Amino acid sequence: MVADAMARGADAVVNVRFATSAVTAGAAELFAYGTAVKVE
Repeated sequence: MVADAMARGADAVVNVRFATSAVTAGAAELFAYGTAVKVE
């Protein structure tokens, strides 16, 4: 996530959140998302 944000010109990633959901028996998804920011 940080590498992608920096490749787009951001300096940091803030407000990182995680979410999970069950897909099928024995499998789950993990989502991580945040906001890329440019510090002035």
